[in-house]
Amino acid sequence: MQAVPQLSNIRQVSDGWIKKYVLAYTMPDGSTYEYESASRKSLEAYRAELEGNAAGRACAADAVCIVPQTATGELLLIREFRYPLNSWCIAFPAGLMEPGEDLATCVDRELREETGYALRADADAPALDPLPQAGYSSTGLTDETVHVVFAQVEKVADAQPEPAEFIEPFLLPIADVPRFLAENETPIGTRAQLVLEAFARRR
Repeated sequence: MQAVPQLSNIRQVSDGWIKKYVLAYTMPDGSTYEYESASRKSLEAYRAELEGNAAGRACAADAVCIVPQTATGELLLIREFRYPLNSWCIAFPAGLMEPGEDLATCVDRELREETGYALRADADAPALDPLPQAGYSSTGLTDETVHVVFAQVEKVADAQPEPAEFIEPFLLPIADVPRFLAENETPIGTRAQLVLEAFARRR
């Protein structure tokens, strides 16, 4: 197996909800290399995670991304105003997991808050179908991990977003996904783009 850089030091250079770190590596040829990254974790938690990754330990999910489907063959998506973009963005409902929260509880909470939908109690198949493991959001920038979950949902109430959240849920018939992708001009999240493309190509 090819020799890889070895982490030698982690330095936090800014604080806040999202923290910036400089990672120092010793390269296989003995030279040093620094790389900037962002994380929501404290210095101690981030260091423990990076050391765990090097040891091959599985990562825990920081957030969920929900792919909701109704009993009538529609996908539930959202238009959300995203501050880093200064724009609306097409996405699937998603959110951070609370400490100690299990996957099903997080999914149901985020669905209710962002869309007014909830997991279907009468679904023929399991209402919750997560991918086998969490994946990384953007490996060149951050350590954030997201668990993608397919869900059978139903409308139960009005959405209850946070005051700073501007979210418009909408239903997209699966049969209309190809046309939506061809005609959409609103910025779209990569996860939503890939999942919708998979639905479009399986027809």
